[in-house]
Amino acid sequence: MPTAIEASRFLQQMSFGPNEAEIAAVQSKGFRQYLLDQFSAPASMYASGGSDEINTTMEKDFCNAKFPQGGTARDNCWRDWYSSEPLKWDFFRQAVENPDQLRQRMAHALAQIVVVSDRETEGTYGMREYYQMLRNNAFGNYRTILREVTLSPLMGDYLDMVNNEAAAPNENFARELLQLFSIGVCELNLDGTLKGGKCTATYDNTTVRNYSYALTGWTYPAGGKNPWCNNGVCGGWQNNAYYRGRMVSVAAQHDKTERVLLSGTTVPASRTPDQALNSVLDSVMNHPNTAPFISKQLIQFFVTSNPSPGYVSRVATVFNSGTFDGITGGTGKGDLRAVIAAILLDPEARDMNRMTDASFGKLREPILYMTGALRAFGGVTDGVPLGRWWFGDAMGQPVFSSPSVFNYYPPDYPLPGNAGLLAPQFGIAGASTVMGRSNFANSLFMWWYNKGGTYAPDATVFNGRGTRVNYSLFEADAVDAGKLVDRLNLLLLNGRLSAQERAQVVTAVETWTTNENSWLTRTDIASNYQRERIKQAAYILLSSPQYQVQR
Repeated sequence: MPTAIEASRFLQQMSFGPNEAEIAAVQSKGFRQYLLDQFSAPASMYASGGSDEINTTMEKDFCNAKFPQGGTARDNCWRDWYSSEPLKWDFFRQAVENPDQLRQRMAHALAQIVVVSDRETEGTYGMREYYQMLRNNAFGNYRTILREVTLSPLMGDYLDMVNNEAAAPNENFARELLQLFSIGVCELNLDGTLKGGKCTATYDNTTVRNYSYALTGWTYPAGGKNPWCNNGVCGGWQNNAYYRGRMVSVAAQHDKTERVLLSGTTVPASRTPDQALNSVLDSVMNHPNTAPFISKQLIQFFVTSNPSPGYVSRVATVFNSGTFDGITGGTGKGDLRAVIAAILLDPEARDMNRMTDASFGKLREPILYMTGALRAFGGVTDGVPLGRWWFGDAMGQPVFSSPSVFNYYPPDYPLPGNAGLLAPQFGIAGASTVMGRSNFANSLFMWWYNKGGTYAPDATVFNGRGTRVNYSLFEADAVDAGKLVDRLNLLLLNGRLSAQERAQVVTAVETWTTNENSWLTRTDIASNYQRERIKQAAYILLSSPQYQVQR
């Protein structure tokens, strides 16, 4: 069975951060059984925010018509009904507290491949539909993901596929389907390396045009109304904007010319929009690039930015076969349950010697930096300060608010000062965002909680409860600075402190003693020296290179 350090490292890779209860569970069950249990855990549900009423009402000014003047509901109408803020609250609450950790992590990884951003879309209920779809299909099949993404009315808006006419189709979605969502721009070997040692283009603009024609003739699902049109129905073949369900086909607006796609696939002249879509999906799923292109990115999100060609090849082989050591969802090629099991149970992922390999691991992305801290310390959050307008922005990764369809950072971003190594998350690492990490650690332990009072919940937020950690879990052990540091070293750093580093942290923690009564007994600051020791240790370890870089 795994040691505590092995269990902690496994959880760093597959969850939003270890806590002591989950470390014990992994030790008891072993890696494989723990994964199987995660596959069967019920999916967390996005629930906050307004309904589809914003697109089904005949009111021309929804917020003013819906809510009385002078109330908080009207003041927060855009936030609660049109923005992704309510989803951010749910995301962080559930990432910190809910048991379906692997499903949530997988959906978070998929959301950074098939990107939709609130910077160019609006409609809270529509975003809720899209991101819940990724959770629901996180252990399904990648072809299903591509189909759902293609028919998503939110994606249709974001990349201009909705209401694409046969006469002059927009190429945006077709291009990103190839470039980002499936095959990439360069021909690859199964192991993710460039075929022939150089970049040979996988497609040209003629190919993009053929795909865009094949994907014409889709409009919004029925149900939307537009108060600016007669009787709420606009002219033409398009349905009004509506983001619940899948887009529907309109055969009269679908291209009928024969189109040559990739992978030896041809869309015949006589076809329906649904038949053309199936041909599009066949062509990308059968392309030899899809397995290594998607597999390598998933490895990068979970384990390491620089997987060996052998690691990529093993996972890509599982992608193509749909099974891994008896683990499968039974969906065939593209089975994501088999793929994620192959990623997390691969010898390269589980090799403890990799913790000292300078080319292994990855910079912890900001979202995982925040959730890891809260989970380790038994924290709770309503998500408010972790989203776009607070620390999400400060660290460069506000969830659901990617600056473009290319995500927050590219998968091939080079490690600064070390040509040949990739470091995707360094694409958003700069002086200000790195300082944002330290500021978060400082704020969580030194400002929000028990230094001038708790970080107060926002009364206008659903299930608002503030953001705080649970010091009581560690106070008894804080009497012994060494014991406290050892516990946190396991939780946060997988035991990676050297003996010298550990001694330095212990010395810093021991500066808080029972003699500090004048400050600790102030009536406006409820604390004790054990609690201050926890804060000191937490800030040092969360700011350390060992926490910043996951190995």
